[in-house]
This record gives sequence, structure tokens and C-alpha cells, in this order.
Amino acid sequence: MNAWILAARPKTLSAAVVPVLVGTALVRTPLKWGLLACTLLGAVFIQIATNYINDALDFKKGADTGERLGPTRVTAAGLLSANAVMMGAYLCFGAAAACGVPLIIHAGWPLLAIGVASIVAAYAYTGGPYPLAYHGLGEIFVIVFFGIVAVGGTYFVQTLGWTTDITIAGFGVGCLATVLLVINNLRDVASDRVSNKRTTVVRFGETFARVEIALCAFLPFAAAAYLGRLYTLIALPLAIFVIVSAWRGNGRELNKSLALAGLLHWCYGLLFLAV
Repeated sequence: MNAWILAARPKTLSAAVVPVLVGTALVRTPLKWGLLACTLLGAVFIQIATNYINDALDFKKGADTGERLGPTRVTAAGLLSANAVMMGAYLCFGAAAACGVPLIIHAGWPLLAIGVASIVAAYAYTGGPYPLAYHGLGEIFVIVFFGIVAVGGTYFVQTLGWTTDITIAGFGVGCLATVLLVINNLRDVASDRVSNKRTTVVRFGETFARVEIALCAFLPFAAAAYLGRLYTLIALPLAIFVIVSAWRGNGRELNKSLALAGLLHWCYGLLFLAV
């Protein structure tokens, strides 16, 4: 069981939970709590499935080896087989689909489209004939699906509507999730080059990555200020700390930066709830 929890990467689950918090914060009508619970659980299951697929397929593609600088990956460590981890991912997709049934019944085909697209993209991030993470498209995937789609989908379930403000809020949340992704890729740039994993860090260099981290750490606060969520500015010093840490850090040192970025993500989401 510990291996399955490790493979789920609990520290990354802010990427699933925070968009739901932000989408919920923007709802002006009484909340439909049952639908909110289904939304949250579905998002978490998709995130875990994404992590499982990444664990199994990065090992198969040679991106995760015994020299990995980040947290242990269960497939590479021999704790679970790649086939078992992939089966776990498919079960999580099934659980996410089950959570989506009440949402589709309530909100109709748009939720079906969002759910199917999210599951397909979660697999395509590492798997399929053109894995997004291996072609420098990880940031786009994260901003779209762990930002705009997740925030907008949460809001749509509750209101059956979509506004420009929702898109702006989703973009901000997606930027914070991108900070996590880019720090992770910056840490692993050497092994990614060897395995031909063409992340943006590999393609454009480490300075580019650090500038990207800075922009993606600041932009969410501009979005929140525009939306009148000024309490989020309390977390701005933490964002600066993340940027400085990522700019100065290299290799294994970036694990500390990653932990700080995770904390920033949580703080931003919780502060966004305050009005």
C-alpha cells in the first residue's frame, strides 16, 4: 500500500484540488455540495492516474533511472511493476468516470466533453504516439487542463455558465501548477537530455526555465488582483522565495524549491477563497 501511495505523489495533489477551490470561490449561487464532492474526487483520481502513467512510462522510456535526483519512482525502484502501475491508472480513470456520471447528468454534454478530453490528455501527457511531456508541451497541458479546464469545469457544474473571469482565474492557477512542472524538469534536465525527453528546459536551456518559473509565479497574483481576490497577495513573498530558490538551486537542491512551490500553490488556493 505504501508503494501505491508513493506512486500517487500526494505532494502534487494540489494540482487537482486548488483549481476546484478557485472555481468554487467564484460561484455566487448556493453550492451544490454533492456535485462539488464528485468534481473534487474526479479531479483527484485523474491526477493520480496521470502520476501513475508518468511513473510507469517514464521508466519504460528510460527517463527514470537509479540516478534520479527527485523522489523515488516506484517502477524504477522495483517496488511495483510497470504493468501493475498502468492497471492502477486505468482503475483511477474508471473511478474518475464514475464520479463524472452525476456531473454529466446535471450539466450535460459539455461535462462529458471535459471529462473525456481530460482523461485522454492525462494519458497523452506521457503515453501515446506523441507524448506531450516528451515534446515540450507539458506547460500547455498543465495550464489548459490543471488550470482553465479544471477551474472552468468546477464553475460550470455549479452554474451551467462560463465567464471571462473564469478563464483568467484558470490561467492563474495553471501557471502555479506550471511552476511545479518546470522546477521538476529543471532538476531532471541532465537525465532528460540522455533519454531524449525534450522538455522546454532541454530545448531552450536553464535560464529560459528560470525566467518561465518567475513569470508563472507572478502572473497568478496579477490575475487574482484583477478579480478582486486581494488576500492572495499575502502569499506573494512566498512566490518571491520560490523564484529565488529556483534561480539559485541546481540538481537535488531543487527538491526544496519544489516543496516551496507546492506550498505556494496551496496557499494561493486557500487565500483565493477569502473575500
